[in-house]
Amino acid sequence: MAASKQELREQRRRVRQMEARRSLRDAQQQRRRRDNTLAIGAGIVAVALGVVLQLTTFSSNPTPEEYAAVQAGLQTPSATPSPSESNVGNIPSADLARGKTLTGTLTVNGKPLGVTLDGTKAPQAVSVFKTLADQGFFTKNGCHRLTTSSIYVLQCGSKDGKGAVDPGFQWGPVENVPADGKYPAGTIAVARAASTYSNSTQFFITYKDSVLPVDQGGYTVMGRVTSGLDAITALASAGVKAGGTSATDGPPATAVTIDSFTLK
Repeated sequence: MAASKQELREQRRRVRQMEARRSLRDAQQQRRRRDNTLAIGAGIVAVALGVVLQLTTFSSNPTPEEYAAVQAGLQTPSATPSPSESNVGNIPSADLARGKTLTGTLTVNGKPLGVTLDGTKAPQAVSVFKTLADQGFFTKNGCHRLTTSSIYVLQCGSKDGKGAVDPGFQWGPVENVPADGKYPAGTIAVARAASTYSNSTQFFITYKDSVLPVDQGGYTVMGRVTSGLDAITALASAGVKAGGTSATDGPPATAVTIDSFTLK
């Protein structure tokens, strides 16, 4: 018996439903296959990133020499890669101090230290620190690091007075580095990280004769303390604050603040 029009319409409706379900099922299978592919791809990417990290971040631990320099308080460890051999930021021209001898006063904890900076031997460094001093950068800035064994330095001039580096203001290369690594008492030198283009705003004063590593490039000697060094020696005699890097390396037990730094 021939099917009625109503029955034919019902059959066509069921066929459309079946086709729709089949299309939905096919689409779901395709999506699952795509998701699986993406997941595998993501896994590959994650593994690749892990390898890259191992080859870069995880393999960038300091050398024993670099670690010794950091422990000595002369280099500032940084989580950022070493800068390339070019200046970063608005670095004053070395011509500002070239051929000049600048004198002035660095006052810490109310005690004035007479200083002389040599723009003939270290024109870039002296230009930078003259500009920073004129801008009042060091005023009320803290000296964050003291070492009291083997190497005798007070380190100052960090961005926040607590040791922070300033990756947006770095310059080089080093200048006037002692070939023998000897930094007599009263030396004023530029602190840096591992690269010789990582000089920034930090400096250190040796309050006793010190011998510093030379195989990492050394440190720019830009001048010396001409009077008042005994004030630094007295501060150092109080030792290092508990909780520092070691018993002989860390924040000074007596907080040290730069009241002013003037040069002319």
